[in-house]
Parts: sequence; structure tokens; C-alpha cells
Amino acid sequence: MQLADLRGRRVAVWGTGREGVAAINAIAPVGPAELVAVMDRETYAAKPWTGRLAELAPLHTGPAALDVLLRSDVVVRSPVIGETHPWVVRLRERDIPITSGTALWMAEHAAGTIGVTGSKGKSTTTNLISHLLSAVDRPNVMGGNIGVPVLDLPPAPRYVLELSMYQCADLTDSPEVAVLTSLAPEHLDWAGGEAEYYRHKLNLVDHGPRWVAFNAHDTRLRAELAARPGLPLLPAGTASPEVGAEPTFHVADEPDGTRWVRLGDERLFPRTALPLVGRHNEGNLCVALTALRAVGVDCVAERDRLAAALATLPVLEHRLTPIEDPSGITFVDDSLSTIPQSAIHAIEAYAGRPLTVIVGGEDRGVDYTPLRDFLAEQEIVATLIGIPDSGPRILDVVKDLGTITTLAAEDLPEAVRLGRERTPAGGVVLLSPAAPSYGRFDNYAHRSRVFRQAIEETAG
Repeated sequence: MQLADLRGRRVAVWGTGREGVAAINAIAPVGPAELVAVMDRETYAAKPWTGRLAELAPLHTGPAALDVLLRSDVVVRSPVIGETHPWVVRLRERDIPITSGTALWMAEHAAGTIGVTGSKGKSTTTNLISHLLSAVDRPNVMGGNIGVPVLDLPPAPRYVLELSMYQCADLTDSPEVAVLTSLAPEHLDWAGGEAEYYRHKLNLVDHGPRWVAFNAHDTRLRAELAARPGLPLLPAGTASPEVGAEPTFHVADEPDGTRWVRLGDERLFPRTALPLVGRHNEGNLCVALTALRAVGVDCVAERDRLAAALATLPVLEHRLTPIEDPSGITFVDDSLSTIPQSAIHAIEAYAGRPLTVIVGGEDRGVDYTPLRDFLAEQEIVATLIGIPDSGPRILDVVKDLGTITTLAAEDLPEAVRLGRERTPAGGVVLLSPAAPSYGRFDNYAHRSRVFRQAIEETAG
């Protein structure tokens, strides 16, 4: 379904955040028979619905808005509207088509698009792909979940999009190059279960991509892709994924102790060219380079320009962002860490220094055994400070590990104070919650602001 297919139809845009606003502005000129906006409940992301917006699409709110949806020919939902929402269930029962702004846009732009998704790493990988393409004279526009809603993007020769599971779910067209960074259970309340989450996430590759670049280190991702035979797969991150396969991008140790980014046996540039810490970011880089190769970039010939571009890579906030402090402690904002796997990557990146980790957030019943197993197997020495709501449960899971000290805090500011007290100069206080922010914060950015404010208030 394309935007033009909405002409003459009754269309309801469900959601009044930035995606909803973009949908109204894109759909109105097409000429629908009726265009309305629906908001079932107030959220922090809702935009004021006045002036031109109200004229283009009258707003219906509260329980009565369900009748408006059920009278519609097509419902365009915002990402926050999940499959388990009872109104979505009703719409499915009535066979009323549900789509999204991303799906409408992709139907017209798939051929020139690199779409990136993953449980973690998608923002960083999207940023890397867009930045490196620009460095080798391949103009592109970056957007989607990372910034500008796709329906607001300007014309461009190529698009590089970060796509959340929400944005992948309604796609009926795959991008030219589908990029997958990782796969782990998340957003189960939206999807309805782990299998459903994987299905919605991997809908990105189910509609004829030209190439699928993926992180071959992720065992769950490999298994899910193997269950979809016939995909044009381009693995990344391993030296030799299979006998006779094309050379892959990976990072390898050299005899002199250095680490180099390689394409097969060809050395490209030293690992130190990438300013991002952590082995998971090495994997993100390899996936990004694979995406570049998929659209025709000769990464061997361009190795010098690619390495130079990494030095000017734009910094993304809330993703292992260091915050230096006069005390000599490095505070690290990893507020986007919402699952155990992302906290594992963060802890691994700083395990060589005295380490205090602040964990906990909205409790969605996630299994924290993988975090415990990682701490035990790697014999990580650290202090874990748990904050509500899931913090106490995380601390309970790791309490028997002799290398881990556990402390409970009433809130994030108290956790920062305890972290400052317990961490020596040269050490790290890492906010990597392994849980979503909702409930006590508006979003991960709000959680980050509270973290930074607490650092300032506890200094000196």
C-alpha cells in the first residue's frame, strides 16, 4: 500500500506524536475521503492538536475513538500502538487494514534504502553506514527511528534508516539492503511474546531484499535467518563463516598484539581507528562495512578514506557516552541499555577498570540469567547498584557471585551518590540499566538527564 492508495478512502491516523503528525501531513494532500486523528490515551510524546493539524484531521480521544477506528477503511498507526492493544485486536477481527507511515513510505522508496534493525546496535550501525557512505562520496539521508520520521525525509539518492521492531512490523516491502545487528527478547508486551517479537523484527527481510547484511556472531539471529531459506545473506564479523564463502569483514588480533579490521585476509585499518569502545561496536562496524559493500563501495580501495572518516564519526548520546569528572572517575551514560545483553556489552567494554554498574528500571519480567552467567564466566569484579523497579531482582540473581558486590538504592540520584563513594579515581560508574526507563522516567533521554544532574549535584 502506497500513499496514493489512500485517495478517496476513510483514513484514521492513530497516535499524535511526531510520527502521527508526519502521517497527517503526508496523507492530507493525497485526497482521502476522510482523514481523522485518534488518541486513545495521553502520552508524553503527544503533540498539541490545534491550528492546521486540527483542520486537516479532527482529533478523537478516549474510549469513543474506537468507533472512529472501526468505521475507517485504513488505520495508520504510530509505533507505540502494539499488537496486544485490545483495539488492534478488534481491528484485526474486522479485517480493517493496519499500516504505518514507515510502511507507506517504504512501498515507494525501498529500492534506494538501507534499512537497519536489531535489538541493540541499530542506531550506531545506522550512524556508521550513513557517515561512511558520505565519506566516499555516496550522498545519503539518515532518518527513521534515529531522527526524522521517514514521511518527513527530503528527496535523496539513497536513504539509511534505523528501524525499530514497531516500524518493521507493518512493512510489505523490504529495503534494498536489510541490515541486522542482533536479536534478543525485547518489547514483548507490544509483540505478544518472544516468537512474535522475532517475527515482527525480521519482517524487514520477508519481502524481497536484494541483500541481507547481518552479524554472524549472533546465534539467535543466525538461527532465525536459517529458518528463512533463500535469503541473499552477507555475514559479517567472522573470519570464515563457511567454507567457500566470500571474504567477510572481521576484526582480528595480529602477532604484534594489535587488532586490525580485515576483509578476509586483507588488512584495512587498525581497530584504533574506531573511536567507539567495546567488541560489540567492532561487530557493528563490520556489519556497516558489509552494507557499504552491498551497495558497491570498494572498501579495500577506500580503506584510507574510511579510516579517516571514523575519526569524525558523530557521537550518539546515551550509548556508552563517557562523562569525565574532576574526581578522576569516568561516568558513562548508557541509558539506552534496556536489555541484559546490552548491559553485558557495556560491562565488557569497561571490565579492565574499577567498575560500578547501576542497573534496574521498568520490570517487564525479563530473564537476567544471561547477565549473571556472563559475570560468572568472565569473573567480572564489580559493584552492582540496583534501582527500582527491577534492580532488586537483578541483585538477587547475582548475589551469590563472589566477585560482585551488591547495593540497593531508592532512586537514580542515590545510586550515583553511592557510585561516587564506592568507586576510586580511575574507575568507572556505568549507567547501563538493562531495563526500560518507563514508569519513573518519560523515556531513556529523561533518565539520562537525571543521571547527569545527579553527577553534577554530587561533585565536590
